[in-house]
Amino acid sequence: MVDQTTDTLPQRPAASRPAKTGFLGLKGSDATLLIVVAILTMCAPFLLNPFPETSSLAQFNAGYPDLMQRFVIFGIFAIGFNILFGLTGYLSFGHAAFLGVGSYAAIWTMKLVTLNIIPAIILGMIVAGLFAVLVGYVSLRRSGIYFSILTLAFAQMSYALAYSVLTPITGGETGLQIKPTDRPILSNLQDGEIGRANLFGLDMRSSFELDMGGWLFTFNIGYYIAAVVMLISFYVAIRIFRSPFGMMLRAVKSNQQRMSYTGLSPKPYTLAAFVISGMYAGLAGGLMVAMDTQVGPERMFWTASGEVVLMVILGGVGTLIGPVLGAGMIKYMENILSKINDNVLHQWFAFMPDGIEDFLVTVIHPFIGKGWHLTLGIVFMAVVIFLPGGLVELGQRIGRLFGFGKKADDSAAAKTPAE
Repeated sequence: MVDQTTDTLPQRPAASRPAKTGFLGLKGSDATLLIVVAILTMCAPFLLNPFPETSSLAQFNAGYPDLMQRFVIFGIFAIGFNILFGLTGYLSFGHAAFLGVGSYAAIWTMKLVTLNIIPAIILGMIVAGLFAVLVGYVSLRRSGIYFSILTLAFAQMSYALAYSVLTPITGGETGLQIKPTDRPILSNLQDGEIGRANLFGLDMRSSFELDMGGWLFTFNIGYYIAAVVMLISFYVAIRIFRSPFGMMLRAVKSNQQRMSYTGLSPKPYTLAAFVISGMYAGLAGGLMVAMDTQVGPERMFWTASGEVVLMVILGGVGTLIGPVLGAGMIKYMENILSKINDNVLHQWFAFMPDGIEDFLVTVIHPFIGKGWHLTLGIVFMAVVIFLPGGLVELGQRIGRLFGFGKKADDSAAAKTPAE
């Protein structure tokens, strides 16, 4: 008779087995979302140029390098702000200060040390993070509107220092840029040569154009470098959202008093979130300098801080992809809608009788060109009133309208035990 006891091993309970991880340690929808964002980002030159160059609708094409770079850089800025505002509920009105500090640190690195963008970006993040420690330590002593006002005060003080007091360091009103007299230590520039930002010799301004019929697609090195950085930043944000640290930040937002009753102090977590968010802003500032080697104090002005608040609210507070969508929407309106003028409108409605054509131009005129802020305000009010979840909620509603997500909701309900 054979003893069977040695042929089988005791099975580990299912609850104690390590969870299966997917792509880059992400599971399920998070991995899918990262892959989809990566595909859309890499294919942006095609997706943002849907109309031929000869078409009257080419006005709406956004696939040129400068605007595509702004999409991803301000996407990074908004992602970082969402870590603070979306997870902890602390609304900062002074986050542009970290964007400006990171920019100044990056430009001085390029002027003095090297034109390679990596040290400049890293130093921009570090300096912005250190400044965020100082601002956060003071501002987080208060909460609610008092916290918001304190951050706004710090940002405006930073703007005033950069604009006038620290002119030898910041360049004052005119700002800083790389000049022919700048000779970084780790560079081989000739006399009178103006240095350019590069990544191990790759010029950020280098582009390749692909002409396909009536379409012209531009592939810019600077954009793709910024896009890769944005994807890394997005991945890190996902890991923060799904981590125990992210859970503690949600606890701060939910009920700080109850959290304190458990013996946990919310202050270290809120300060950590504030510093991480500031470093994201410094990263965005460093990338802005890497793409366009100049910086001015206007990046610290209160309107820049308000802009990132709008980006996050429009996209969806506390969501992963929402801040990127909000940043893209605002920058699209700022750069595309603002360029439409009366002459363009007359071309569009030229096929109509003169009276109707003039009437339509008169009605639409206040909402385009210099009046694009009016359109943005209307869109913002509509989102706040009808779509509290921002553009992400709009996408979810459209998906449910066409039957997407219903199956997932049913399966999730089936897995939920009855109470």
